[in-house]
Amino acid sequence: MSAADPNAPHPPARAHPREKMNWAAIRTVVAKDMRAVRRSKAIVLPMVLVPSLLLLVMPISIGLFARSAPTDQVTTALRSPLVQNLVEPILALPEREQIVVLVLGYLLSPLLLVIPLMVSAVLAADGFAGEKERRTLESLLHLPISDRDLFVAKVLGAFGPAVAITWVGSVVYLVVSNIVAWPVMERPFLPFAQWAVMMIWVAPAIALLALGLLVIVSSKAKTTQEANQLGGAVILPLIFLAAAQASTLLLVPVPMVLLAGLLIWAVALGLVIVNARRFTRDRLASSS
Repeated sequence: MSAADPNAPHPPARAHPREKMNWAAIRTVVAKDMRAVRRSKAIVLPMVLVPSLLLLVMPISIGLFARSAPTDQVTTALRSPLVQNLVEPILALPEREQIVVLVLGYLLSPLLLVIPLMVSAVLAADGFAGEKERRTLESLLHLPISDRDLFVAKVLGAFGPAVAITWVGSVVYLVVSNIVAWPVMERPFLPFAQWAVMMIWVAPAIALLALGLLVIVSSKAKTTQEANQLGGAVILPLIFLAAAQASTLLLVPVPMVLLAGLLIWAVALGLVIVNARRFTRDRLASSS
């Protein structure tokens, strides 16, 4: 696709730092992106299949296995001096409940953080690269909206669905896990405080962190496939890091979980602000 016609009407490219955001224009771009997402099977299918696997298939199958697994080896491992202080909430439970809570509450739950990363990556890849593939980039460039507001609209268009899917998915997960564990627990065990804070506070921060890294990647890529490939190289380390560290967050006091989330929010917002200042229509048009 060629760059935008220089003779065509062009909106003001840069917004003054103190200029108010044009929320009406931002909502228009976000709504347009949502319509494009709903029409694209290549975007919708990964956002349905991966959460279904994580939220339904895995907790049911692994939870059923954990219910029938022997508890003596698990209890011995949990009483190791290396981890005993961290896993006191699990050790306080009856032995027959420990493995179910350990597996569904502490080992499998961190995989929920893969959802905001995955959804953010899919939507961010489509944010600008998808406009180029659909040949709608030129009309996007001529919208009466500043570069800053256009960037914010693209970020919000991916951030909102990523958070919504994560929160709805977490509710599905806790319902399924409580049902699977009921024959052993005879009571709901999810959510507990750290789990709730991680889903409500930390997961959205992780989604924004991914977007801060990936939206610029999408603006430089020429196709959605290229954006996915470049984004995968960026997002995979975050997925491994999130899955590895989330179990620890579930075992530490709530203030530490809040602090970890605050740090992620700070880094994510910093990335978004820096990228918003660097983003221009000219760079986007020149990469098309």
